[in-house]
Amino acid sequence: MKRLAVLLAASAAMPATAQTVAVVGGTVAIGDGSQPIPNGTVVFRDGRVVAAGANVPTPAGATVVNAAGKWVVAGTVAGWTDLGLADAGYGVQESNDVAARTAAFGAAIDVSTSINPAAVAIGNERLGGVTRAVVAPGANASIFGGQGAVIDLGADPDPVTRARAFQLVEMGERGAEIAGGSRPAAFAALTDALAQAEDFRRDRRGFDGRGTDALLKRADAQALLDVLDGRTRLMVHAERASDIRAVLALPRTYPKLKLILLGATEGWMLAREIAAARVPVIAAALADLPASFEQLAATESNVGRLQAAGVVVAISTVGANTAPGEHILHQYAGNLVAIGKVPGATGLSWGQAFATITSRPAEALGIDGEIGSLRPGRRADVVIWSGDPLELSSTPEAIWIDGRPQPTNSRQRRLRDRYLQPTEGALPKAYER
Repeated sequence: MKRLAVLLAASAAMPATAQTVAVVGGTVAIGDGSQPIPNGTVVFRDGRVVAAGANVPTPAGATVVNAAGKWVVAGTVAGWTDLGLADAGYGVQESNDVAARTAAFGAAIDVSTSINPAAVAIGNERLGGVTRAVVAPGANASIFGGQGAVIDLGADPDPVTRARAFQLVEMGERGAEIAGGSRPAAFAALTDALAQAEDFRRDRRGFDGRGTDALLKRADAQALLDVLDGRTRLMVHAERASDIRAVLALPRTYPKLKLILLGATEGWMLAREIAAARVPVIAAALADLPASFEQLAATESNVGRLQAAGVVVAISTVGANTAPGEHILHQYAGNLVAIGKVPGATGLSWGQAFATITSRPAEALGIDGEIGSLRPGRRADVVIWSGDPLELSSTPEAIWIDGRPQPTNSRQRRLRDRYLQPTEGALPKAYER
């Protein structure tokens, strides 16, 4: 461990744009669905992966990190989160930018402008092996939450990987509540908003979106035009099978729509239809109880059955208690492997499970050529773990994001160390910097 820390310090001292790093001797997990590779090598240069796997030569002059006995894996991509939008959680509204309660805008809201890279939660999740996140707005005043972003969790001031990566819309029970009390009202609000966006396309000058009582603002209409034209993906939160089926029918009217299903607790009931429609799913990972009427058919085999049908499926903490943070996704993925050993249940192989928290979220957003795995050309988000990352006993020991070594400390760890053996100082602790 000491030698690893020394090598990381040397790596950090080198300019990122001139650096070649070879991590050798560890068990390599690429994150593309393949099984782990013993005694592998990962090489990255200028912030990008050059090669990963077995029998990869070490380039001359590379900084060599010996990872013998450890795992070298792709960084985790959190498939749905509010990281960077709520500094102090939901208890302090002034720090909470997740959802606009009374805003005149809906679809036009762009969360990428308000991500706080210095948020304590971002540092904590980075230390848990999470290197990227799909940050989603919350819907409140409108069924449209707004435009979500993909971010990195690096210790730098520029967190946004992809702004306006998707538009979030609430259907099902939550959409019905926002729209006035019924699912038909939610679908009427959705189709009417898309129709108004088409009106905006035909006559931008004559579009009446300026009044305080306008159903759709001009900026909202433009954001929805990007959805209709396929430039922005439409992420639809729907849990019940009948709601999912209604969502799958939308491209018949709007053929350029690029859909993503979020939640999809009852998705297994129409897995073949989802696969045929080529719609990816960011699923509730382990929903197994009828927590609501739209989740009566919940089963832990949902993700496994979707995968078996050919659906691109990632997992998320949607609908779960996120208090432990997004790093709990590693436990969820490990559980999906274990579920496959239960008689009558459908789980995932290790490689498939690891892909649900690495390459599959990136694939759902259409950026798997950029992030989510250790395949050549991808951003070098590399994590060295003490052991199997899907085992609770394993911990991350070194992290690179975009090829840059990341701090291995956090506010919580500093607080732990401060009060582990407290001593009196000249000033109260709050005044120390």
